[in-house]
Amino acid sequence: MKLKTIFGTAVLLSAVFLTNINAQNTAKSTKARAEYIEVEPNVRLHVSDLGEGKPVVLIHGYPVSDASWEYQYLPLIKAGYRVIGITLRGFGQSDKPYGKYDYDQFASDIKTVLDKLDIKDATLGGHSMGGAIALHYVAKYNSAHVSKLALFAAAAPVHTKKPDYPYPLFTKEDITKWIDLVSVDRPGLLNTIGERFVLSATSVSPGIGTWLGGIEMQSSAYAMEQALIALRDEDLRGDLPKIKIPTLIMQAKQDKIVAYALAEQMNKAIKGSKLIPFENSGHALFLEEKDKFNEELLKFLKQ
Repeated sequence: MKLKTIFGTAVLLSAVFLTNINAQNTAKSTKARAEYIEVEPNVRLHVSDLGEGKPVVLIHGYPVSDASWEYQYLPLIKAGYRVIGITLRGFGQSDKPYGKYDYDQFASDIKTVLDKLDIKDATLGGHSMGGAIALHYVAKYNSAHVSKLALFAAAAPVHTKKPDYPYPLFTKEDITKWIDLVSVDRPGLLNTIGERFVLSATSVSPGIGTWLGGIEMQSSAYAMEQALIALRDEDLRGDLPKIKIPTLIMQAKQDKIVAYALAEQMNKAIKGSKLIPFENSGHALFLEEKDKFNEELLKFLKQ
């Protein structure tokens, strides 16, 4: 009896040992994914490529980086998805070249990243300006690599009021004042945006506010200026009828940067799209109501 027990224990220990060895070998053989992807000579974008499974590609808003998706990365990984956060040129840890910073350039960069990663059947999501860029990407490239679109407080289809489009919160002159601030008081511009970014002073912790501020200051002044010009002047109304894939729109009713009316207009114009209102957040709905945000996003991914 003792012999059987000893033998059984030895077999168990051997199995555990072999399991550990196999796990170590698997870990050693797993190739690390590139953190930087070159989209043209001398221009590399920072990419967070995490998890396994069906891909979810996230495009950040102005003027942060892919780091801003920190509280989406882990829930998506744990739910069985591969999540890819792309930092636009000029922001975060991406390269900051002189040149174009319009929606065509940003969309082209995203296309190059997805080409190089050989991404298929992805959900593409974007926040604020990143939502406008995601929308433009799908329209411009006929949903290449992408089977679903998710728009989070998207600054689209137009971010400034026009005689025939009264829905945005800001006039062209309002945004021009922000552009002028870049060259004289960039921290002042970030404070101006920050005051409107959240619903209230207590809707995110002071630590979250400091963290976001640090990410924002990684951006180049030139990129911030040029991207604001694009945000002011781009008009994507012609892109809306070109969206033929399932689309989720998440928008806070009390957003002080992107009007809820814009989400309603996109919901009407994008056939079959679904609008989810958020009651207790501002422009930073993915942080202020992150549990609801993550739940609704996962629900959309599983449909």
